[in-house]
Amino acid sequence: MNRIEHLKKALEKDPNNPLGLYGLAMEYIKEGNYKEALVYLEKYLSINDDQGSGYRALAQCYINLGELEKAIDAYERGIKQAEKYKHSSMKREFKQEIEILKNKLQEA
Repeated sequence: MNRIEHLKKALEKDPNNPLGLYGLAMEYIKEGNYKEALVYLEKYLSINDDQGSGYRALAQCYINLGELEKAIDAYERGIKQAEKYKHSSMKREFKQEIEILKNKLQEA
């Protein structure tokens, strides 16, 4: 049984397990299956008070799918969490990423 199958089986027993949801999303990202990762990241973020890294993963999925506006939104949501948990370096990182994405959108 591979990691994805193992995590899915665990989530059958506890569908709202934040670690299981996040772990499964990360496994899908490793495979490059960003659409499937989004399903589990969104659910994870809806039930867990993430400190910011979940929003980074969400944004990266959207970037890989070419949905830059949604990536910006994910980073903006992540900034709020980074502020809440006093992660100043993460907040700066997300702001820089937003500027890069906005520049890409203007160039398009």
